[in-house]
This record gives sequence, structure tokens and C-alpha cells, in this order.
Amino acid sequence: MTKTWVITGTSTGFGKSLAIYLAQKDDVNLVATARHTDQLAYLDQYDHGQILKQTLDVTKQDEIAATVKAVNDKFGGLDVLINNAGLGYFGTFEESDRDAVRYMFDVNVWGLVDMTRAVLPTMRAQKSGIIVNFSSIAGLASFPTLSFYHGTKHAVEGITDSLAQEVADQGIKFMLIEPSGFRTDWAGRSSQKAMPKIAAYQQFADSIEGSKTGAHHEAGDPDKAAAIIYDQVTNHAADLPLHLPLGKFASDMAIAKYEKSLGEFKAERDLSISADQPE
Repeated sequence: MTKTWVITGTSTGFGKSLAIYLAQKDDVNLVATARHTDQLAYLDQYDHGQILKQTLDVTKQDEIAATVKAVNDKFGGLDVLINNAGLGYFGTFEESDRDAVRYMFDVNVWGLVDMTRAVLPTMRAQKSGIIVNFSSIAGLASFPTLSFYHGTKHAVEGITDSLAQEVADQGIKFMLIEPSGFRTDWAGRSSQKAMPKIAAYQQFADSIEGSKTGAHHEAGDPDKAAAIIYDQVTNHAADLPLHLPLGKFASDMAIAKYEKSLGEFKAERDLSISADQPE
């Protein structure tokens, strides 16, 4: 049975890899979105009528509404939403530009929220649907110079976890993708970098600079990630994982983070329960 997939942010990175992978599948209608659809010419070689290119800036409510309407008009519904559009920001907490990080929240959090809200009525009517939200290992573990980026991804994690419970009986499932470093544009063109000016934070200058020079040399392969996501959604929908770290570093960090937290929670057990009234 042919499924209709909608992907935000398909001009580069994970979105582009997913779009190319899905465009070659006989059982997929593909809706590829970007702020500038002329950047989606790479899909033309695969198009035999099953591809819809749609102009979409996820910070614009009218474009979100127009995209969902176009999808329903052309394909009669949608089965999978991939919330991939996102930005990064490197900078110390104290020196980060407030307007820049506010915009990042508009894209990474509110863009994802508004896209999800827009497709939920269709999925509820169908009593089926899968929403894949791109988070990051940064939604589970934290590092210096990424405080506000962490904030966006922790928000995505919490919102998704709660929403998944709210719609579980509607046949709608969620999967959080939590990658570590992949060979996309995220650490390069798709992230803003504020170099430290305060002397106390000069120790972080090299790591921010290194994020630029290390772009496109990361361990993660976005084409392999695309294949994994397709396989999970297509062949493992019944037991779809809510959390899927991608990459060895992401897996190692996620396990280490939760093992450390579990140890701390157990060590504080008596102190924690002492805050309750006696039963």
C-alpha cells in the first residue's frame, strides 16, 4: 500500500537524504518541502508523478496550512510526517544573541509544533499516522556552548513524549531521532556561531571553531540514517521505538547519561521520599 510522507527541510542534510531515498520507493508518495523549492531540483530525476514540492517556512502558519491542504488535495491524506527542519547555535549562555536563539526556538520547537498540529486532524480522522521528530543526542545529554540548542531539543523531547501518550489510542505513533554528529550542514551552514569575547569563556573558543572545521567529517552517514528511518516506519510500526539514538556516540552518551542519572536517583532515594507527608 502506497504511503504519503511529508518531510520538512529537504534542501540539505537529513531531509535531502530522506527525500532521495524515498523518491526511489514504489510505495511512497513524497512531499518534499523547503523555503526555496528551486533547491529541490535534485528530485526531478525520480519524479514520475508521485512527488510534490512545496514551499514551506515552518515559522509561517499560512505556509504550513497551505502545505497540508496541498498534500490532502493531491494524495488524499498523509501517513508519515518527518519534522526535520532545524537550526543550530554555538555560543556560551551569557554571550548568546537573544534574537538569534529566539528564532532557533521558532524553527526547532514552534515550527515542529505547528506542523504537528496541522497534520493531527487528518491522522485522527484516519485513525493512523506516524510522526518522526528530529531531536538530537543534545536532547538527552548536554555540552558547553550549546545551552539554547539543548533547550530546543529538550523541549522537543518533552512535547513528543507527552503527545505520544495523548494520541496513543488514535492509532498515531511517534519516534524521536536523536543523532550524534552526522555529515550534514548542521555544524556548518545550518548553525550560527558566536565566538567568546569574555575572557572567562575563552576556553571554549577552540571547540566552537572546531565545530566549523569538523563539519562534513563526522562519523554519521545521513544516507544510512535515511534507510534506518524508512525501515523502522515501514517494517517496525507495531513496535516503533519512541527514542532512537543514531550513531555510536549518541548511543554511548545516551546509555552513560541514564546510567549516571539512575545511580544518582537511587543514591538520593531516602532524601527524596523524606519530602513527602507521612503515609
